[in-house]
Amino acid sequence: MLVSSLRVCRPYRARTKGKVERFNGYLKRSFLVPLAATLRAGALKLDVETANREVLRWLSQVANVRVHATTRERPSVRLPIEQAKLSALPMRSQAISVPGNHAHVIPVESLQHPLSTYQALLEVAA
Repeated sequence: MLVSSLRVCRPYRARTKGKVERFNGYLKRSFLVPLAATLRAGALKLDVETANREVLRWLSQVANVRVHATTRERPSVRLPIEQAKLSALPMRSQAISVPGNHAHVIPVESLQHPLSTYQALLEVAA
């Protein structure tokens, strides 16, 4: 399948990355804030190890078993179907072709937030 409007979004642009930003809001409302409140009630502080351990429980018991509003399917059912259709990721900093016969190098670093961003989220939730 050829996607004619494929384009790489600039980092940190909510206007062009709405789906990603909506997920971040869902993650914060459904996972991070409730977890921080639960820990605070027990006089515990949220740290990276606790968040990493608890996110696996949240994924298996909450996020991946709910019926998604758009697809009307459970993500745990939909993911294997989608994975079967995915192609391999390009090698690090490998040029990829985009419409218009221009080659662009996508640095891997631009595909995720700096770790300080995630640390700031943990501090806000605490």
